[in-house]
Amino acid sequence: QVQLVESGGGLVQAGGSLRLSCQASGRTFSSYPMAWFRQAPGKERVIVAGISSSGGSTYYEDSVKGRFTISRDNAKNTVYLQMNSLNYEDTAVYYCAASAQYAFGDITYIPRTRTAYDYWGQGTQVTVSS
Repeated sequence: QVQLVESGGGLVQAGGSLRLSCQASGRTFSSYPMAWFRQAPGKERVIVAGISSSGGSTYYEDSVKGRFTISRDNAKNTVYLQMNSLNYEDTAVYYCAASAQYAFGDITYIPRTRTAYDYWGQGTQVTVSS
């Protein structure tokens, strides 16, 4: 069982930056591909960025490429999402997720679908004022 706790959300002006953190419990964190999803009001939860278990591969949804950076520190059981040049469309609840289905597999693989992730944090609100 893995527990995930997000932090770092808040209110920021357009053009500003935030850094989200996701602290994971458990001894096998380094084996899980991780991802950040977001869900805006009335919309589906979608992947924003993902990172392989090794940290050597990353994935970004097109709208955040060049602005967001995902990283992980396996020694600290933590994954991060650095968000720069934020705009109104980035307003959403952001969720951290871990994929147990793909743990202990290809260390470069990043699942991209919601159903591939088994553990979820409680979410952290990011609000960007225009």
